[in-house]
Amino acid sequence: MVVCGDDGLAHRLAAELRGVYREQVVLVVPPAGRRVRQPVVGRARAASAALLDRVVTAVNRGNGGPDGTVTPGERMLEAAEPTEAVLAVAGVEQAAALALVYDDDETNIRAALTARRLNPRLRIVLRLYNRRLGQHIEELLDQAAVLADPDAQDRTGSEIDAATTVLSDADTAAPALVGTALVGTSKVVDADGLLLRAVERRPPGPGQVADPGLCTLALLSATSNDPAGTEGSEDSGEQGPQLLPDAAAVEAATGRGTVVLEQVSYSGPPLPAGRARVPPFASLFSRRLRWSLAGLVAAVVALAVALMVVTEDHPLHATYVTLLDLFAINEPAVNEPAGRQILQLLSGLVGLLLLPVLLAAVLEALGLFRTASALRKPPRGLSGHVVLLGLGKIGTRVLTRLRELHIPVVCVEADPEARGMATARRLRVPVVLGDVTQEGVLEAAKIHRADVLLALTSADTTNLEAVLYARSVRPDLRVVLRLYEDDFAKAVYRTLRTAHPGALTRSRSVSHLAAPAFAGAMMGRQILGAIPVERRVLLFAAVVVGGHPQLEGKTVGEAFRAGAWRVLALDTAASPQRAGVSAGGPGTEIRGSGLVWDLPDTYVLRAEDRVVLAATRRGLAELLGRRGRERAGA
Repeated sequence: MVVCGDDGLAHRLAAELRGVYREQVVLVVPPAGRRVRQPVVGRARAASAALLDRVVTAVNRGNGGPDGTVTPGERMLEAAEPTEAVLAVAGVEQAAALALVYDDDETNIRAALTARRLNPRLRIVLRLYNRRLGQHIEELLDQAAVLADPDAQDRTGSEIDAATTVLSDADTAAPALVGTALVGTSKVVDADGLLLRAVERRPPGPGQVADPGLCTLALLSATSNDPAGTEGSEDSGEQGPQLLPDAAAVEAATGRGTVVLEQVSYSGPPLPAGRARVPPFASLFSRRLRWSLAGLVAAVVALAVALMVVTEDHPLHATYVTLLDLFAINEPAVNEPAGRQILQLLSGLVGLLLLPVLLAAVLEALGLFRTASALRKPPRGLSGHVVLLGLGKIGTRVLTRLRELHIPVVCVEADPEARGMATARRLRVPVVLGDVTQEGVLEAAKIHRADVLLALTSADTTNLEAVLYARSVRPDLRVVLRLYEDDFAKAVYRTLRTAHPGALTRSRSVSHLAAPAFAGAMMGRQILGAIPVERRVLLFAAVVVGGHPQLEGKTVGEAFRAGAWRVLALDTAASPQRAGVSAGGPGTEIRGSGLVWDLPDTYVLRAEDRVVLAATRRGLAELLGRRGRERAGA
């Protein structure tokens, strides 16, 4: 495996491939002097920099990593850019998979095109923020692989589809950050219109088991209602979270919360991505102006009715004459009866009142259109909202998901040209421009009346300072802060939880949330997404049964392995000939096309079936891992 990147995701991904999948990895990173490191607080910054430098030096010399050991065949290369020469030295021509996780989309695309030319059979995983461009690049690289390798036509369609996978760490981490911040909010995996909604449920009472929903995906820690650090990780033992438990474990887990699969449906159309929408006609005028216009219309109607009564004229003609008098374009009623003259004078007076009202309406409409694309300010009476710090790529994705859930948000951003400013304008979200560390900025975002603070800037010091200040204003404020290093995130969490035991605190590392999905994609299957369960990760993947003895020829019940993987659905659209075919005896007939989620335990999985499964990281590694090191033997 070859991993190329310039930030923490590359190192985390390499560690995931080595530690979980037992793969041999070549890591390509920029030289130490040019490497972009995310800021870390205080001593942790110097310690992490020194540690990283020692790792680079040790691996390059072949004397071992920070723990003194190096897996045979592992290498770390330093290169400013992933050029053709660098990729050749890294062994791309013989590699099984390549991950390009640079922070710059153009760098990743350029390297992917070069790598596809060097090795048409190479499995490529790209990190791209632009999702629409990512779809086109994925199709282009897959088509190039098929044309350059005629033998690929004979392979299964799933392998061709998995030749190139485009992922975004922002899309992977955003649902976790949103679900962590909002108590009771579902954790959502959204892939190509397919919505898998996992909900965290607390037990209804002592000695009772939470509602299992469609199926139970995980049991939460028994030691704490707000776990993190060791309590919610793989090192927490039997008291920690249990992923994919069997029926006996769920029944015995009284008093423990659960994460259940609650809903699977079409997610609906995304929010419009075009220009700022035109406000409705009613919003063009203020309430006072609308009442003024209504009064003038009523006066005109009254004058028309009065003229019809006085002159016994036709209603339409009476209205026409009244409007002529109103705009002062009718002849003076010199020789007309007194009643007609009085009505003409009143119509002229109403016409004088109409002119300033029309002018005010025009000015208000022009002003609203002019400010429709400008940033909004937080309303005066706003409360119970989410304060979002940072509109970078992570913050932008989180903002979009929050608005999809119709949750009120106020954003704080120091850079007026930030990536997410256009999204904030389009969604008409209030934005406070200013440095969050400066006095008065959080107050302008109504932090004292907010329910949640999401600190998602790229600077650890900024996030931590904002959280500490917000807690001094609101000790019970629910906070989620993004931190670069997972170990540092654990330490910050424990300290904040000790200082404020009555408030919900979460700390998250984006690379920790995104790395499992990238690593799974490098193993050659379609990773739909991932959801966090405390400090562990549960993956959803689409797998073709053929070639997996753990699945092929087994029933759904037999294929289930507690703590490793569980078959959730059958994709009959991938195998049309399977629709309506009975398999496994009575009660196991599968009809229709698309995804079938209520699979009976007696349904027999066949080689041509494509299934959606939930898996732990190690379970997916066992299921998809290339077990023999046939490459070394060959």
